[in-house]
Amino acid sequence: MLPETGCLEETGNPYEPYRLLDPAGAVVIPVAVWFSELQAQGKPSSTVRSYGKDLLRWFRFLWAFGVPCERASRVDARDFVRWMQMADKPVRMHWCYKARGVTAPSRPPGLTGLEPGSPNPVTGKPTPGLKYAASTRAHAETVLRSFYDFQLEEGMGPLLNPFPLDRARRGGRAHAHHDPREPFAAVRQGRYRPRVVQRIPRRIPDALFDALFAALKYDRDRALLSSWVSTGARAEELLSSRQRDPDPGQQLITVVRKGSRKQQALPAAPDTFVWLRLYQEGAWGSGIPRGASLPLWWTLRRPWRPLNYHAARAMLIRAQVLLGSNWTLHDLRHTAAYRMARDPELPLTHVQWVLDHAHLSTTQIYVTAGLEEIVEELLAYHARRATQPAPPPPPAAGYDPASLDVLFGRPR
Repeated sequence: MLPETGCLEETGNPYEPYRLLDPAGAVVIPVAVWFSELQAQGKPSSTVRSYGKDLLRWFRFLWAFGVPCERASRVDARDFVRWMQMADKPVRMHWCYKARGVTAPSRPPGLTGLEPGSPNPVTGKPTPGLKYAASTRAHAETVLRSFYDFQLEEGMGPLLNPFPLDRARRGGRAHAHHDPREPFAAVRQGRYRPRVVQRIPRRIPDALFDALFAALKYDRDRALLSSWVSTGARAEELLSSRQRDPDPGQQLITVVRKGSRKQQALPAAPDTFVWLRLYQEGAWGSGIPRGASLPLWWTLRRPWRPLNYHAARAMLIRAQVLLGSNWTLHDLRHTAAYRMARDPELPLTHVQWVLDHAHLSTTQIYVTAGLEEIVEELLAYHARRATQPAPPPPPAAGYDPASLDVLFGRPR
């Protein structure tokens, strides 16, 4: 276990949303410079936060062994990757245990009390495991390689990138001598980058979605769930909406896109605006601030605060306790994408515009059948096979099959 020294601090300053602090509380200058570069490239603060978490894990590894950032070698990077493969993820105490003054369990139980990493019986999705996932390790490798590429360009880092490219990529581009008659093979960008299995996005079946919707207690939560599954917007995009953004007359909800930061009006189902109106009537009657430029989604208890991602995620988890499922907020976006992409009367290019995908190939993954549909079709196939009559045995040698059909009155 690495000592949890240093931290990633949220400043609230739009010019410096996050900064990495060392064990002494001082700002890590190389990381601060790179964060400025990311902001200049138009990266949102959520991306800076995600990159900062990977950098904090790497710097804690260096601080534990007394290795300066600018002197990190490939041996250090290799050992760090090996450590992420074998080490357990740290368990952090939940706020409720801190408030009660009790000792937190070594590993919080899942929604259904399953073993870490085992599939959920309702959704089929694996529960969080004890080790770092391959996608987490791949993301960390990409972030750290990009960080040291920038350090090399600025003359602030080591002479060699501790996280090199794959040997097949050195001295050339990907698929440099590719035969156009052969399919493209997957190319590993980084030498220490793990292979990540491409999974089919999980959607919530209609019956389970109805049960999840019925488990919600408040009109605000019903309006949120209906908005996510009808617009296909990302969770944070919808949570950042203002009170002027819904347009019930045109059945549109305006959101700010995550990547391009552009405003886009998304069509929503009529039921969404019914639940939204019910939520607003109850919220304004209880004293939640009103104003066109104020946030649309608020907490339901005093002191009033804008609803953030973590509170919305906790709301969804509470609603799933009785169901025993482990759906996430992003699964609602997958559900909306599946519903729209599988409609034969809705062009796939329209779905791409709603989901704000840069490439149509990203939207095409929702055209393929989901796991639930595949299982249902295969079970129906086995049921048909069980009810079909067995074929007649072949005739003995010397008999004409056509004559036997005439004799027994079988259709030819």
